[in-house]
Amino acid sequence: MSRPIVLYENMRTVVYVPFYLAIVRGDWAAAGIDVSVQTSPNTPETAQGLIDGRADVSWGGPMRVMLHHDKDRDCPLVCFAQVVARDPSILVGREANDRFRFADLVGERVGAMTEVPTPWMTLQDDIRCAGVDLDAIHWTKDQSMAACAAALAAGDLEVAQLFEPHVDALVQSGAGHIWHRCALRGDSAWTSFYTTRAFTQAQPETCRALVRGIESALAVLHAETPASVAEMVIDYFPDLSIEALARMIDGYRASGLWVRTTGLPVEAFVRLKAAMISGGLIRYDAPYDHLVVTDLPD
Repeated sequence: MSRPIVLYENMRTVVYVPFYLAIVRGDWAAAGIDVSVQTSPNTPETAQGLIDGRADVSWGGPMRVMLHHDKDRDCPLVCFAQVVARDPSILVGREANDRFRFADLVGERVGAMTEVPTPWMTLQDDIRCAGVDLDAIHWTKDQSMAACAAALAAGDLEVAQLFEPHVDALVQSGAGHIWHRCALRGDSAWTSFYTTRAFTQAQPETCRALVRGIESALAVLHAETPASVAEMVIDYFPDLSIEALARMIDGYRASGLWVRTTGLPVEAFVRLKAAMISGGLIRYDAPYDHLVVTDLPD
């Protein structure tokens, strides 16, 4: 290629540790491609930037691809490969609860995540499937994760839905206790690569090299100790200690967050789509083979 491909980083989060590993280890260069990683200005721009040609490929949620196809049946976006399989959000309560059931949320003040839509979509779907009335819970849906974590510590919420590093900070301070890891819902197609179908057809080897590179990083992520992985990617998290980051990586890895093989199963795609439909985010029941590229052309 005459220039590096532009790969969008969707947002900075511990959830994306495999991608940072691939960068610092040079896994994509070793796979034979030149990659310029750029942070997307905001999550909606991630998908739109691909459509408009400001970036070539991004990592992020298949949710965005479904959302664009819901608005435009001729949308060119497609997904390939899967890196983050499970829901990284965690329910943290003020009091310990080692035998959590979704019914325990009834009557409580609960802060739902607002930064991105997927965590709320999957949570509301899990609660509905558990037979619990969503309206019997006192929701806060207008605060950031940082604000919800502070409200929990101050006693203004009983439960908050959070990503790391907010969970570890609350647990270490004694202000919060892990009630439920939403990863327990199983494979939900959380993060993949996505691009335009035209790019997969014009640059299939580039797409395959992206997959080979991330598979190398994933192998290291699963083979090394959490502390060793944390040391490799700590520069992406200057506000965290290696010890804190290692705890987060350990918890996420133990919950099955990150895949060992990068195939994107139909079942995972359907589980995510069903949650988005039940939550009213989309209405279009998009076909798997219309949105997911499983065999990149030779």
